[in-house]
Amino acid sequence: MIRRFGEPLESGRRYTRRPGVYAILRDGPAVLMTHQSSPIPEFQLPGGGIDRAEQPVQALHREVIEETGWRIAVERRLGAFRRFTYMPEYDLWAEKLCTIYLARPILRLGPPTEAGHSAVWMPLQAAARAAGNAGDRAFLQMLL
Repeated sequence: MIRRFGEPLESGRRYTRRPGVYAILRDGPAVLMTHQSSPIPEFQLPGGGIDRAEQPVQALHREVIEETGWRIAVERRLGAFRRFTYMPEYDLWAEKLCTIYLARPILRLGPPTEAGHSAVWMPLQAAARAAGNAGDRAFLQMLL
């Protein structure tokens, strides 16, 4: 059973399943987070949705580059969680199935290419407090 975080499931509401991959990017005592400025400003684990015909780790590499500008080395899968939420950028109620990986940033290619994102280094404990959703916070706290 996959642990659920966030808003409760609303009876009668139709949710679209959205599998995604996210990374905890450690470099010593610091982690690399992404700050998304809209629709709601918040810190998040870098990552996102898996496109059709895309493998999960391939999607993780693409998403991390888009949101942080860094190339990564994936170390291992940590686990998964799900959450039910409204995604205003897609006008979509989604069941997000979030798989979390531990990875290392290995090469900075440049700034994030995805609009409204910035890469922010912070201590692991600060990232665990700042993360915008309970699932991200739980996985960061697991590493403390």
